[in-house]
Amino acid sequence: MTIQFSAISTQEVEAYRAGASDAYGHAPERQISQGGMPCRHCLGMISEGEPMLLLAYRPFSQLQPYAETGPIFLHAEECPRYAAPEVLPPMLVSPDYIVRGYGQDDRIVYGTGAVTATVDIASRAGELLARDEIAYVHVRSARNNCYQCRVDRA
Repeated sequence: MTIQFSAISTQEVEAYRAGASDAYGHAPERQISQGGMPCRHCLGMISEGEPMLLLAYRPFSQLQPYAETGPIFLHAEECPRYAAPEVLPPMLVSPDYIVRGYGQDDRIVYGTGAVTATVDIASRAGELLARDEIAYVHVRSARNNCYQCRVDRA
């Protein structure tokens, strides 16, 4: 199974940078990074001293019981959208992450979520995406369940 890692769209990020409301109806908070914060657009790290945005993000188009919402970071200034979708994003530096499958209805497919070693994310996502009932996969923090990126069939 060939997969690709997907970042948040540039259009969506530009809207947040212009002050669009987050998932809770608030403007993104502008902060200065302490370093090591993962940007969900370039899928790299926000360096210490760089301006960043903190906002509530819901990577689902509709509200429903499985539409998880949580905090994410973005570079406050322009950064390129992740352009190597076949490569594990460089921001994934923790030893492990939750890898979980979702159906066409944007709901968790039970039994698919597992804490997965970072080196095994691509193979685990490929295994899940080989199943017909899995539409896409999320990579989420194993400690806080924060959304990191999406994985799709290439």
